[in-house]
Amino acid sequence: MAKKKEVTVEDKLRALYDLQLIDSRIDEIKNTRGELPLEVNDLEDEIEGLQTRLNNFSTDIENLETGIANKKNNIKEANALSKKYAEQQKNVRNNREFDSITKEVEYQDLEIQLAEKHIKEFQVKITHKNEIIDAAKSKIKDKEIHLKHKQDELNSILEETEKEETLLNKKSVDFGKLIDDRLLKAYHKIRTNVRNGLAVVTIERGASGGSFFTIPPQRQVEIAARKKIITDEHSGRILIDSQLAEEEKKKMSKYIS
Repeated sequence: MAKKKEVTVEDKLRALYDLQLIDSRIDEIKNTRGELPLEVNDLEDEIEGLQTRLNNFSTDIENLETGIANKKNNIKEANALSKKYAEQQKNVRNNREFDSITKEVEYQDLEIQLAEKHIKEFQVKITHKNEIIDAAKSKIKDKEIHLKHKQDELNSILEETEKEETLLNKKSVDFGKLIDDRLLKAYHKIRTNVRNGLAVVTIERGASGGSFFTIPPQRQVEIAARKKIITDEHSGRILIDSQLAEEEKKKMSKYIS
């Protein structure tokens, strides 16, 4: 039975840097989209909010129109009662009956005046809400045009990069499997904590890439020896020598343009 090959520190460093190259390219692709996905989501939310407001105002108008119809029925009923009481006044037997019926007629007249007042108020409210609805419809139309422009722009970028991004995401998972869980978790944690997502960096002119703090010569020798995982004490990034980086960049060029 063949003996399983031992994974050396150098193997781990190469796998980590390969993963970093892939993830950095994915980051570049995402950066080309910029704020477009957020802008599209924001516009969709704004349009949804405006549409909800529009629906609410339409419901308000329906309720006001129902109120007007009810008030018109009240006027019709009050007019009918007024006519009825007017006929009754012709047949009263005494002043007390006459006064009682007169009060009923006056009450119905007040009911009619109040209903007419409410109808005018409802009509003013309907006019005002229709103005708001027209403004909201116009705003929705403008937002929809802007949204289509942003969506077309985003779709164009996605179309150009979708195939590459899908491949790289698969490769990121595949290369991640070559790294033990503890080291992989550390890599992702560093990527999350640093500004540019670079968890693995080279020594550039005697300094750590990304933080630019000078690395002591003895430390540089240890990094070049590739015998242990060494991190930058200032940024926490994993450090590799430039020769290893160049070798891996060349090897990974088949995946990363």
